[in-house]
Amino acid sequence: MSDDRFYHADSEAGFAESIPQSTPQTRHPAYKLAFRDTDFLLREELRPVRFQLELLKPEMLLDEAGVGSTLVMYGSARIPSPETADAKVEAAKNGSEYDQLVASNLAAKAKYYTEAYKLAKLSGEKAIIEDGKRQFVVCSGGGPSIMEAANKGASDAGAESIGLNIILPHEQAPNTYVTPYLSLNFHYFALRKMHFLMRARAVAVFPGGFGTFDEFFELLTLIQTGKMKPIPILLFGKDFWTRVVNFEAIAEEGTISKKDLDLITWCETAEDAWSAIADFYDLPG
Repeated sequence: MSDDRFYHADSEAGFAESIPQSTPQTRHPAYKLAFRDTDFLLREELRPVRFQLELLKPEMLLDEAGVGSTLVMYGSARIPSPETADAKVEAAKNGSEYDQLVASNLAAKAKYYTEAYKLAKLSGEKAIIEDGKRQFVVCSGGGPSIMEAANKGASDAGAESIGLNIILPHEQAPNTYVTPYLSLNFHYFALRKMHFLMRARAVAVFPGGFGTFDEFFELLTLIQTGKMKPIPILLFGKDFWTRVVNFEAIAEEGTISKKDLDLITWCETAEDAWSAIADFYDLPG
C-alpha cells in the first residue's frame, strides 16, 4: 500500500484538465491552479518565489546527478580558438587600426582557450570520487570561447560538465559540449553566481571582460571577508591581468591588505593550475 494520503500535484493537475464542462468560471484565469498559472507566477509580487525556484531547481538537479563539487572556469566569451584566431586577424585587415589591434590582441590570447581545454580535460580524466559523489566537475557559464573550451575539454575526457547559462537580450545558447541534463538556464544573475560558488572547490579565471571581472572580484571579496572558506583561485594570464588591474597599487593605497594578494595563485598552464589544486587538497599525483 502507498504511504501517500493525498494526490500528487501532477495528478491534481490532470484532474483539473479532465473536467468536461466549460463554463465562464472554469475558463477564467482565476480558476487555474496557481502552480500551473504562468501569468500569475510572472507577476511582480512573485519575484521572491521565482528566486527560490531558481535557487532550488539547479540545487536539486546537481544533487540528483551526484555532483559533490565543481571546478569553476570563468573567462571571456570573445577569445577565439587557435583554429579561428588567424581568420579573426585576417578579417580585421580592412578595418580601422583599432579593429586590427583588438583582433591581434584577442588572437594572442587564443592560447588560453587551449589551456582552459587542457585543464578541464585533466580534471575530467582524474574522475575523482569522494563520499560517492563526483568531485571537481567542470562548470562554466555555458557560452562560447573560454566557456566552450572548458566544456569541450571535459567532454573529450569522457566526463560530464555543467553549463550555467543566462537569458540575455541578445541571442544566447549553450555551447554544444555542455552535458544536456546539466545545462541550466537562469534569469537572475545573483542566483547564477550563487550556484557557481556553492559547490566550487577551485576556480580558474582566464582573461575576460566585465562579467569575468564581476565574478572574479566577488569571489575575492567573499574569501577576503570570511563569508566563504578559502579555495584555490587560479588566475591565468599575468601579463593581461597586471596590465588591466594594478593589484600592487591597490595594496599600496591601503584599500586592501598586502596579504589579500596571496588569495591569488598565478598560472600560465593547465599543469600549473592542477598542481596548485593538488597541493591545496593534498591530492595524489
